[in-house]
Amino acid sequence: MLNTSIKNIGRFSPIVIKKLEKLKIKTLHDLLYHFPSRYDDFSNFTSIAEIRPNTQSSARGVILNAKNTRIFRRHMVLTEIVVEDNTGAIKSVWFNQPYLINQFKPGRIINLSGKIVLNKGRFCFSNPAYEIVGYEGNQIRRLAGKKDPIHTGRLVPIYPETSGITSRWLRFAIKPMLKFASQLSDVLPDEVRKTYRLPNLVYALSQIHFPNRIEDAELARKRFAFEELFILQLFTGLERLKLRQKSSPSIRFDEISAKKFVSALPYQLTGDQKKAAWQIIKDIGESRPMNRLLEGDVGSGKTIVAAMAAYLTSLSGYQTAFMAPTEILSRQHFEKIWPLMKKHKISVGLLISSETRIGAEKISKKEFLKKVENDEIKIVIGTHSLIQKNVIFKNLALVIIDEQHRFGVNQRAALADHYKETIPHLLSMTATPIPRTLGLTIWGDLDLSLIKEMPKGRKNIITKIVPPEKRSWAYEFMRKEIKRGRQAFVVCPLIEESPPRQSGRASPFQGGVKAAKKEYERLKNEIFPDLKIGLLHGKMKSKEKEKAMSDFLNKDLDILVATSVVEVGIDVSNATIMMIEGADRFGLASLYQFRGRVGRGARQSYCLLFTDSNLTSTSERLKAIESAKSGFDLAERDLELRGPGDFAGVRQSGLPDLATASLTDTELVMNTREAAKLILNSDPNFKKYPLLASRISEFKNRIHLE
Repeated sequence: MLNTSIKNIGRFSPIVIKKLEKLKIKTLHDLLYHFPSRYDDFSNFTSIAEIRPNTQSSARGVILNAKNTRIFRRHMVLTEIVVEDNTGAIKSVWFNQPYLINQFKPGRIINLSGKIVLNKGRFCFSNPAYEIVGYEGNQIRRLAGKKDPIHTGRLVPIYPETSGITSRWLRFAIKPMLKFASQLSDVLPDEVRKTYRLPNLVYALSQIHFPNRIEDAELARKRFAFEELFILQLFTGLERLKLRQKSSPSIRFDEISAKKFVSALPYQLTGDQKKAAWQIIKDIGESRPMNRLLEGDVGSGKTIVAAMAAYLTSLSGYQTAFMAPTEILSRQHFEKIWPLMKKHKISVGLLISSETRIGAEKISKKEFLKKVENDEIKIVIGTHSLIQKNVIFKNLALVIIDEQHRFGVNQRAALADHYKETIPHLLSMTATPIPRTLGLTIWGDLDLSLIKEMPKGRKNIITKIVPPEKRSWAYEFMRKEIKRGRQAFVVCPLIEESPPRQSGRASPFQGGVKAAKKEYERLKNEIFPDLKIGLLHGKMKSKEKEKAMSDFLNKDLDILVATSVVEVGIDVSNATIMMIEGADRFGLASLYQFRGRVGRGARQSYCLLFTDSNLTSTSERLKAIESAKSGFDLAERDLELRGPGDFAGVRQSGLPDLATASLTDTELVMNTREAAKLILNSDPNFKKYPLLASRISEFKNRIHLE
């Protein structure tokens, strides 16, 4: 019954069915699991005599009269009723809903809940929620309990909506369907529910939709969040178990060669780099697959640690695939790793759509792929194209994925599927610090290495919020830095084209690429006509992007105007200024990444955050980046300020909304982790728990599809 398509439920028209699909509601089960995002508390009734203006109030009374009034000059229809209880009367008004008059018959008993305004010196309900609760004269008290209200007189659920599907409509649709909830089987084992004091499924569904008290709603939400996180923890735990059953090549640790590699570096490794390198070396020395996440701040030196692992892999006669999310970042890794490996006579290749090369030599893609297959290239660097079927490695033993959250579950699954029994070791890297609860949940199948220590000689980047009135000062400051031989980035927000702001002032930021182009022209022609300015954005051809970056790296440009393509991996040690236009339009994680593009050398660097927003939430976010010394502290603050929904690509992981909303609840996360461990230790094949096996399979399919 619950898997019945809503198309087979007679009460839904074809038009409504199409609209419900926008909310991902296709079955009766989907409808029951379309949970409220919040509740309006309309449970406390007030007598009409006690109502006060500028408050949210609820009242019950008898309709005395009702009328529609057309206001031609404003193209509006007002629906007005007067309602009376034992203490007085009050008017209620609705705008442009003339059809309501058919329900507002004199003598009917009505509940009203909503805002009270002062209208011509008299109190009035303005566009309130309403509900007819009786039909027999003014016997208000006797009749009030005969009908269970769903829109007023209680905690009223407010749902995620779409055009034509309101919360009121959803309440009407969901309430009668709750009687079918008893047909659902509870996926949570009884012992888990009892241990963590969670309600049963039928009760939880009734209380999440139409709670008696806010405490009941919270308990129901906790139960469903627990369920979703529990399934995820079981999934990641199973992935760990599966991985242990597979084998990987054992990479021999050659201490003399490792010391030789380190001594040839132009700088000393930090303590954290040495510790992370040793953890990775131990992992790849095992015959079971490594599955490790190397997490470190921007500029903390993760690439060198990964390069050392690739170096040792090469010495053992095996190949490494080094994947990055963009061509720019792939090329940059190549230009950093190839000179290191050249000293040790290890071949390094670059495979991107615009170019294939081995060391300094450009070759055809066909020839390149042949050399990879013949084991003539030991380290292959490129984008996700490295895991396509036409790229065949002879002895692949190590896969390195940079910016792990930009690849996600699907690419990692593709690697595992590609190599059935003997699979390569996997090292993931991210410069987006992840709070512990998030890491334990989203990437629970990964071991973790942290690099918190920055290389010696690095100075903290001075970060300043720049309001509109200080823009001239910022431009003058930038000019002085450039005259001293430094370089600067100017980043514009990558957004869809939007109408001019209400102030009427023209804005150069009318959409992603176009915004960058306009700012480039403005800076080039009006602000810095004497300086060399370049442009970089995502819609440029690969050769144009390469030239822009090459010119900037070679100091042929003073300023590079760019979109968010510079968020990841651009490394220009001479750049000391990062100027971010429309800083309020970016998330904290992105702003932190942008800031990390400067401060790569020993010189003092600066990050200037331009904003014209006065919103409190915006200023809190920008102040957080202004004062942040560590990306790890900032990650926790980001989680507090905007929740985990979009943090580090969490939405891409296939997590339901309630689970993502609960990732800040450390106790809940740890409880689900512990519950999952107990199940996996006692019954890893789920013989006693077929419902859990089915749900895990559904979850796996969902994350592969998304």
